[in-house]
Amino acid sequence: MNRKLILGERIMYVDGTATVNCIFTAKVRGQLTLEGLTYALTKIQQKHPLLGVVIRENEQVRPYFVTDTRIPPIPVQITERQSDEDWKRISTEQWRQSFDVEKGPLARLVWIRSTDVSELMLVCAHCICDGSSILTLMRELLQVLDKPETRLIAYPAFEDILTFIPNTLINNVGLKIRLRLLSGLAWLVLRLKTRGKVPVPGDHYLLHWKMDSNVTSRLANCCKTEKTSMHAAFAVAFMEAHRQVMGAASHEKVISPVDIRRFIPEIKTDQLFAFAPIAELSTSAEKGADFWARARQLKNDLTDAIDKMDIRKLLFTSDYFHSAGRYMVRLLKQTDGTHDVTLSNMGRLDIPEQYDNFVLETIYSPSAAFPWRNANTLVISTFGGQADFSFISQEAFLPAEKARAILQQMQVLLSTNHQHEPAHQ
Repeated sequence: MNRKLILGERIMYVDGTATVNCIFTAKVRGQLTLEGLTYALTKIQQKHPLLGVVIRENEQVRPYFVTDTRIPPIPVQITERQSDEDWKRISTEQWRQSFDVEKGPLARLVWIRSTDVSELMLVCAHCICDGSSILTLMRELLQVLDKPETRLIAYPAFEDILTFIPNTLINNVGLKIRLRLLSGLAWLVLRLKTRGKVPVPGDHYLLHWKMDSNVTSRLANCCKTEKTSMHAAFAVAFMEAHRQVMGAASHEKVISPVDIRRFIPEIKTDQLFAFAPIAELSTSAEKGADFWARARQLKNDLTDAIDKMDIRKLLFTSDYFHSAGRYMVRLLKQTDGTHDVTLSNMGRLDIPEQYDNFVLETIYSPSAAFPWRNANTLVISTFGGQADFSFISQEAFLPAEKARAILQQMQVLLSTNHQHEPAHQ
């Protein structure tokens, strides 16, 4: 492989001095061995091309994924387990432990070890994986760890974004001329707009909680009855809580990443990919609208936004804006944005609970500490019947005390609304 990063990957890359790391942790009960973990990681690395690349920059400081046959094996860092809370502290440490992008690999495993209980923490550079990708890696790690004879089938890496672009776009001369003009204008505007100093970011923090399985089940049933989704209910609850705590500072807007695989089936569900298109939605509603009316509206708005997405054209268009990439990153570091949170709901995780040699007790939703001015990120997943919430931000933008108040109020809203008799039977 020798291809330039897609613009979305380029933004997640930020630069070679401090990678944005995506962290995914599973709690396992049973006896594990270093040999077993190393063997499983070797099989995973052999399957996925992006686990065998380094990142190099050309003369225009444009980063490229380059396959390196001398790349080291995925390392295992071992730390002795002291309590059920260790994984939170170690997560924050792993955010700051940058990958050496020139040597690779762009993944590692942290084994928080004790005799009977362990946390397995997968850490990947966010420019090679999204939430679906890191779930795939965890699923494969546990499969091979339990059954070493498991066969993982390698797949070829794509060499150019044009692989996914129809000829009608590639051969559209008028469109290409417009894109060249727009990209030049974007470069100029963003360069002028980002001339100021980048604010010093505050310390990142992680707030985590699990929803009781009974509450999760009742909330899911309410969502079905009310003809809406869990994602919409979570978004409305968070944004209402944010408005109550932050008052006029709340924009009442949420950003939702969308899995690109639903638009481009050539990217299989078990393949690594990092770019996720986003939909920005408003959670404000007409005066007097109740919780469930707002949730139905948000679900419908998200469906409409997804239906209107032309992802292949978006990929093609973005390929012309690489020259403005570093200024886009700088803008994200400088400005508050117009949204209050990026909310990613992974839904019910497709991963077994029971294995022959151990038990997967629970999974903690992924986290990533973005270096943006607005780092508010809420990741939700459901495993073992429980919804799990990871909220990440930084003190200079949203003090942890305020974030705790928002999440506590969110829990109250979700608990209160699932107890009421649904309005639409």
